[in-house]
Amino acid sequence: MTAPSRTASTTRRLIGRALAAAAAAGALAWLVVAGTPAGTPAENDAATARAIADEAPGFAVEDFDYPGADKILEEQNIVLKRGDGHITLADCASGSGLLEIWSRETLNVCFKVTGDSGWLTLEIPSVYGVKSNEYATELDMTVGTEEKSYDVPANSWKAVGESADEQGRPHMLVEIRTSK
Repeated sequence: MTAPSRTASTTRRLIGRALAAAAAAGALAWLVVAGTPAGTPAENDAATARAIADEAPGFAVEDFDYPGADKILEEQNIVLKRGDGHITLADCASGSGLLEIWSRETLNVCFKVTGDSGWLTLEIPSVYGVKSNEYATELDMTVGTEEKSYDVPANSWKAVGESADEQGRPHMLVEIRTSK
């Protein structure tokens, strides 16, 4: 009799384990279904993506706008628009090696140039001269509806804008490009 009772005992244990496993699987399935928001799978995926996106930090997108341009306009009457960060406004008294732009309205405006090349769009009215640094510099200007460009060799002074214009018309500096 011991053999059949041992077999019955083993069978009961196996059935008990199977029932316990089935109950655990059912409970887990119930938790998953109860925790899933109502809607189609696509709606559920979108809700999950929104929740994750709301928690994650945003992406930094470079727009190339000149930082602090409003304050510079207010204080110095210079419009700085966009650039790659390699040509930045500098105090002319801060040292040598600066790119200097001479204007009747803003006197002289200096820029620090870094890297192998740079660009900056801006507006400085009544420009008449430039002193370049170790970078070759190209200036784009407008006078009325005309556009003019001036190439300035590295480490040189050059008459540009109204001092280079036969009629002496005021020129607006609109872009600076530099290269080594």
